Amino acid sequence: MAANLNARISRTIVALTLIAALIVWLGLMAYFFVIYEWLYPVEPEGFVGWRTADTVMVLTVLAFGLLTASWIGWRLARRITEPLKSVGGAARRIAEGDFSARAEGPHGSFREAADLLTDFNAMAQRLERAEAELAYSNPAIAHELRTPLTILRGRLQGLSDGVFDPTPEAYGRLIAHVDHLAAIVEELRTLALGNAGRLELTGVRLDLAEEAGAALSSLEAELDDADITVTRALGSACVMADRTRLRQAFVAVLENCRCYAPQSRVHVETLVEGDHVVFRCADTGPGLAEEDRSRAFDRFWRADASRGRSHGGSGLGLSIVRAIARAHGGEARVLPNAPTGLIVEVRLPSKAHS
Repeated sequence: MAANLNARISRTIVALTLIAALIVWLGLMAYFFVIYEWLYPVEPEGFVGWRTADTVMVLTVLAFGLLTASWIGWRLARRITEPLKSVGGAARRIAEGDFSARAEGPHGSFREAADLLTDFNAMAQRLERAEAELAYSNPAIAHELRTPLTILRGRLQGLSDGVFDPTPEAYGRLIAHVDHLAAIVEELRTLALGNAGRLELTGVRLDLAEEAGAALSSLEAELDDADITVTRALGSACVMADRTRLRQAFVAVLENCRCYAPQSRVHVETLVEGDHVVFRCADTGPGLAEEDRSRAFDRFWRADASRGRSHGGSGLGLSIVRAIARAHGGEARVLPNAPTGLIVEVRLPSKAHS
């Protein structure tokens, strides 16, 4: 874009120079071949020289040409500088903490300048969204960590005071709380790397059917405890992707069903659709309202916070799913299931990661 803008400016300068020269040339031609003959139809005998009127006329033509070129140049320069000034002003407002600032330019701006405005405003919108998410996430993170830490501290204090017997079961519960904290921290790390575009992937040739089957097997007992009936249609869908990350995403989707759609039917399928491979998980649970579906991938958001927390949900699962899908060049979607329930779909390009 910068190269195109430089070329446009260079062409504009050349055009202004030619316009000014053309105006001066036409003015001089008009004066000496038309106006001069009209002013001086008969030359005084023996007169040879340059009249004061000639000097005035030439200077007038030159001044008119320069003024015309300057006016045109000012108009064109405004089409370039106004968007730049607007971007600069909006950038200063964002630097001062006003993330709602947007750049505006005059109508008729150069296409490159208009593209600059569009790109800047898109960036500002992403910054505003990130700032809002951060403002929401910070207290949510503190809350999610404080709850298990409080429980952990209470149990340790109880062991120290002799309230609880130091049995293997008591130590097992303590280890479970530590594991839960470690899982939250690891999920936050994955999200941070994904948002920064630095999530490391190790691409191998794999089949989504095998990975989905492995995820189902690892959660078989938990899904049975939640009285969830699972059906599957795992068609071969091969792709270059990170095995560990994809399995993490599939487990997160199934965990979401366990937390929010107990006593339901869950259908898991993998397939190829055009240039994409698809993992799809549909449940017959309560589903989400349309306005809530747009928030399903927000960090720490829960449709039913008390139920999600009581079943071990951190509110990060679907955020992780989307981060992993996007790291592979794909996308994750939440769709309504008919007649009730929710569909979580992960779509990856056939050559997602190499």
